[in-house]
Order: sequence, then structure tokens, then C-alpha cells
Amino acid sequence: MNILLKKGDVFDEDCDVLVLGAFQVEKAVEMSFEDDGGFITRLLEHMNHDQFKAKEGNVYVYRAFDELPANRVLVVGLGKREEISSETVRIAAGAAFNKAKSFKVKKVIVDLLGLDQEISAYDSAQAIIEGIRLADYTFAKYKKDEGKSPDEVVVMTEDGRVIKTLQRGIDEAEQTSAATTFARDLVNTPGSEMHPDRLVEVARELAKGKSEVRVRVYNQEQLEKMGAGGIVGVGQGSKKPSHLVHMIYKPEKTTKKKVCLVGKAVTFDSGGLCLKPHKSMTTMKVDMGGAAAVLGVFSVINKLSPKMEVHGIFAPVENMPSGDAIRPGDVLRMLNKKTVEVINTDAEGRLTLADMLVYAEKQKPDFIIDLATLTGACVVGLGEEITGLMSNNAKLANNILDAAARTGEKMWELPLEKNYKQLIKSEIADIKNLGNGWGGALTAGLFLQEFVKETPWAHLDIAGPTYAERPINSYTKKGATGHGVRTLIELLRNV
Repeated sequence: MNILLKKGDVFDEDCDVLVLGAFQVEKAVEMSFEDDGGFITRLLEHMNHDQFKAKEGNVYVYRAFDELPANRVLVVGLGKREEISSETVRIAAGAAFNKAKSFKVKKVIVDLLGLDQEISAYDSAQAIIEGIRLADYTFAKYKKDEGKSPDEVVVMTEDGRVIKTLQRGIDEAEQTSAATTFARDLVNTPGSEMHPDRLVEVARELAKGKSEVRVRVYNQEQLEKMGAGGIVGVGQGSKKPSHLVHMIYKPEKTTKKKVCLVGKAVTFDSGGLCLKPHKSMTTMKVDMGGAAAVLGVFSVINKLSPKMEVHGIFAPVENMPSGDAIRPGDVLRMLNKKTVEVINTDAEGRLTLADMLVYAEKQKPDFIIDLATLTGACVVGLGEEITGLMSNNAKLANNILDAAARTGEKMWELPLEKNYKQLIKSEIADIKNLGNGWGGALTAGLFLQEFVKETPWAHLDIAGPTYAERPINSYTKKGATGHGVRTLIELLRNV
């Protein structure tokens, strides 16, 4: 599907579908641009007669017949004028695209939704394209994709002064959408194919032909010699060997800044000897969602061209039950020499992340961000759509929250409550990998904090939003979401 930008009048362009935006003003519908006294007046009469409500994402279909070159007009709701945001536009664009796609059309024209209503030209273009691209996503690797996308989507404006700004928004949205799609594909792929060795291959494939990107891979024997007891311990129950992958993006012209993105990469989590119930295990291919987000960023890193070094670190492992698996009560010695008593083998992600954080800090970055489908407790507290953020640095936390707000990815800061540290004290080791059951997301964050010394660090518990058990909005269908990718990219663009 080609997406183009064109200067011109949307009412003069031949197309199968024309998409316009509308606001809800008390009980009436108001278009997002001035009434021209002709077609728009008649359209409003039809919508008001049919009692159409221009709530966010609602779509009204109007057959234009001989009134316009367009065969159909789709009016998509933008909600209240005073509440409009980039996310409103993103959802509206996705909703309009889904309806247009259902008609199996070839050409769609989109007016700039929400422009001049506290939404800049750049933000409007970026949100429209992200909404369309992400709504168009399907994972059809194992079955026929029954939905045919339009051949062409054209974003139009009459204002030539904003063409360059609009094009920049479109180009950057294409990058972000491609990265998110890349991460979605990785997470949606079953664990039988997306195993530890395959994740290593993905990293190497992304680096191939890119002089700015290098990949280091540590195998199981090397990890044992390094003393990475968390990574080795979690993976020892599987026939698949464990790895530590270190991706490095270093442009020719770089600032002194260096960032580390760390992703949990448990390619399948059975729970180990503390076996998960069947229903809880069904979607555990998603447990490498953090690593998928990091790889999503690296899939477009050359196009993003950040001016700082970016390090992507993840440890592909499989948590399986066998005669070689770690047991409750075992003690692991981690990369920083701390010892951990294993209370529950299903609290495995933090064991691998602990070693990764120690390794990441050795790179001497300006800050570290880890992403992990870590705790069910976070989902209990914040629900399926919101990431829990914990950080030892207020500035870093605020920068992440600001980036998340701009991208429409929901995040909420949780505390690293010092008094809860006593809940992970062990009688036979330095710490244990599970608390008493209360505040489980917080004690997991406190556990990870034990493996970061002074470096600004933020932990993103993405257990809820990484995989949608139901459609969340117009551009987030059931399945992998690629959550975190857009926030990381936005952060890298503005750091």
C-alpha cells in the first residue's frame, strides 16, 4: 500500500473513499473545517438526521453519487474540539481506514484530521499515518490474509506552506510503524520458531550490511565463564542453549551520549518446575516482548540516525521443566557476584534481567531502560493497557512518560518503596527472587534495582500491553502490539 502526500482540494480528487473529520459539539456535529455552503451543509443535514455522534473513532458513511468525484465519504469522529490530541487523530485515522478497507477499495483520500485545532501539521500527519499503518497490520504467516488493503492512500492539503512539515511527519511515522510491525511479528511467532537461536539470527540479520551496527553474541559456555548465573540458570532446563546478545549502533558522527536498551527475551515461559496452568501458558510466546521492542528499534536504527550510541541488550532463553531445570530453593550467583535464592522458578525474567543490567552498566551508558513482560501483579494493578514504570531517576522517568504520552502508549509511574526491600531478603542468600505476594510489581522492581549501581535507570513492566487479549482500539487488534517501540523511538529522537 502506497501512502502519498499531495497538494490540492480534497473535493476535486477522484477516489473511492474520501475521509473527513468531525467534532461533537453538544448534541450537534461540526466539521473540522469551515462549511463551504454546499456539499458540507447537505452532509451535516444527513448526519444530524441520522443522529450520528462524532465521538472518537465513530464513522459515518455517505454515498456521494454525483456530488463529488469521490464514490463514498467517510466522516470520522474526533470527539470534542477541546479534548483533541495526536492519539485522537491516530484512533480516528485507524477507524476510518478499517471501514474503507472493508469496502475493498483502491484509492483513499484523507483530509488532515484535526489540523489547526491544537494539533500541528507534523503531529496530524504522523498520527494519521501511524493510525493507518498499524490498523492495516495482520499476522498472516500461517493463514491466508483475507483483507485486501487499498492500493493508495493520499493525504491532502491546500496549504503549500506545510508540505515539508507534513512530509517529515509522514516519513517518521513510516519508520515508527515499520518498527512496531517488526516487533509485532516477532511476538506473534510461536515459540517453536521464535526460539533463542532464532532471536540471535534476527539480531545478526538486522546488522548485516550496516556499518554502524555491530553484534556481539555470548554463548552458553561463555556465559558460564562470565558468571551470568541468572541467564544460565533460567535456561538450563531447556534443550535450546541460552545466549546474551549485545547490539551496538555507533554512527560516524556521534555525541558523547550512550544509551542502553535492555529487553527480556524469554522466548517461551512454561514456568519451569513451578509450572504455569495451561491457560496461563497459552500466550507465553509473548515473554520476549521486551527484546522484540529493542529489535524493533534496531530494525530502523539507520533511518532514525540518532546522534548517540545506542546499545541493545537481550538474553534469549527458554524457561522449561526438565531434570536439568533449576529448583525452588536453589541459589544462583549473578554477574555482579550477588546470590539469589530461587523461591519460584516462574519468577525467571528478573533473574535474566539482573545479569543483563549488570552487563549494561559495564558499558558506562548515560541511562538504561529495560522492558519486560515481568509481573502479573502489574496487570492486576494497572490493567491490560498500561505499563508500570519504576525508576531511580526522576528526570529519566519524566522524559519517558512525556514520550509515551506523545505516542499514545499508556504508562504510569510506580514507586520503588524502600521499606518493601525487606520482602525480598533471603535467609540463605543476599536476596530472593519473590516477595510475599503483595506489591509484586514493586518488589520485582526493587529486585532489579539491586543490579544497578549509580546509572540512571528505568524499568518498564509491559506485561499488560505487550499482547492484546481483545481489540484495544482501531489500530490495536487482538495479538501482539509492539508496545514500547514508539516510546523508545520518540525518546531517541528527542534525547
